[in-house]
Amino acid sequence: MPKPSKGSGKPIPKVEINLEISPEGGAELLETLKLRFEQNMDRHKSLEWAKVQARLETQPEKLSSLNAMESTGGEPDVVGYDKESVKYIFYDCSEQSPLRRRSICYDGEGEQVRIKKGVHPGGNAVDLAATMKIELLNEDQYREMQKLGEFDTKTESWLLTPPEIRELGGAIYGNRRYNTVFIGHNSAPSFYASRGFRGSLRV
Repeated sequence: MPKPSKGSGKPIPKVEINLEISPEGGAELLETLKLRFEQNMDRHKSLEWAKVQARLETQPEKLSSLNAMESTGGEPDVVGYDKESVKYIFYDCSEQSPLRRRSICYDGEGEQVRIKKGVHPGGNAVDLAATMKIELLNEDQYREMQKLGEFDTKTESWLLTPPEIRELGGAIYGNRRYNTVFIGHNSAPSFYASRGFRGSLRV
């Protein structure tokens, strides 16, 4: 279990999300995504970057979300293609939990519990994901992602929590230790310097 972020009353810097992206920034982001795509073909065998880019160029709002994922350390990459919805699927594929999304509670309710106690986390996973217009990975998606590489070997990531667990005050997270994927739990107001969250985006 990681050490909790200390609640000395001094606010932890808030996680900042920027959805704005200039034409120049968009072109640079596409180059970054293309290079990552080409360097990790095992994540998306049989898929072609040209088709992914063509889709992104017609949906600037999706590029904005990918920019938010990238700028907070998520290193988004294509992990699949859903034939039913005809959409490409991106996940945060950074080796460790996105660096600039850590020290956060699970959701807004949990965050308020800490604030009322004079402890100020950097935000919360549910609201940040909503701002970025992405979805938190659930347990099944997290396990699928872990088949593509070794992620969260030193960190942890909040995961979309089933309502029956959240109603009892808990929330779940994932990590990888001893070459094994673990799903753990904490109270939703908990926050740690080594725990962020991972998201998905369909384009």
